[in-house]
Amino acid sequence: MIITDTHTHLYSESFNEDREEMIKRAIDANIKRFFIPAIDSTYIEDMYALEKQFPENIFLMAGLHPTHVKENFREELAIVEKQLNERKFYAVGETGVDLYWDKSTLDIQQEAFAYQIRLAKKHKLPIVIHCRDAFDEVFEVLEQEKGEGLFGVFHCFTGTFEQAQQALSYNMKLGIGGVVTFKNGKIDRFLGQIPLSEIVLETDAPYLAPAPYRGKRNESLYLVEVLEKVAAVYGSTPEEIAKITTRNSRDIFGV
Repeated sequence: MIITDTHTHLYSESFNEDREEMIKRAIDANIKRFFIPAIDSTYIEDMYALEKQFPENIFLMAGLHPTHVKENFREELAIVEKQLNERKFYAVGETGVDLYWDKSTLDIQQEAFAYQIRLAKKHKLPIVIHCRDAFDEVFEVLEQEKGEGLFGVFHCFTGTFEQAQQALSYNMKLGIGGVVTFKNGKIDRFLGQIPLSEIVLETDAPYLAPAPYRGKRNESLYLVEVLEKVAAVYGSTPEEIAKITTRNSRDIFGV
């Protein structure tokens, strides 16, 4: 059984004390594929070092996170573009809109999001979307950019069934993480109506730890809790869910 964590920030400072052991714990639990989203240029060296240490397991993305879209965002996007021109990446992201922390940057967040979608299309890569308190604003950009070449993952999906249907209409898979295990998470109420072919699994480590670790540091090992919950929702086995969601991740990321 191979389990794929499609979204995990393994280079985070939260893991500075035990990064290697934490990754090995996950690998020992059959979580053997880790897709690593970017935040901004300050993390590039750490991401490359991680890939060098675990070349069989680590798959990098290039991008600018919406909460890091600041006055210098065009310079940051130029770095993303340069990276994509110079070496192999498996996605552009994470990108999108986040209105939880700062509503004043909405315009430039949407501009940066649209630009990264176009970069992804140019390089024939998926996009990985971050959306927090911003479904309408994310869908507005996707509506403008929809069509041939647009595909990817709606990371950490926490919306309604209707919003899930809309995300799928833009050729996105839904990234299902720790929220599916929360008592008030709500997505477990309708997730079973979404075809298994349309979901992938993720942790978003070190954030959003699943029950029973909620509120603590998340790590990729805890994807097992998400896997078991998703298996229960679909009335399937963890082995079957792992097989299908890993296959889905291969379809998206091409590896």
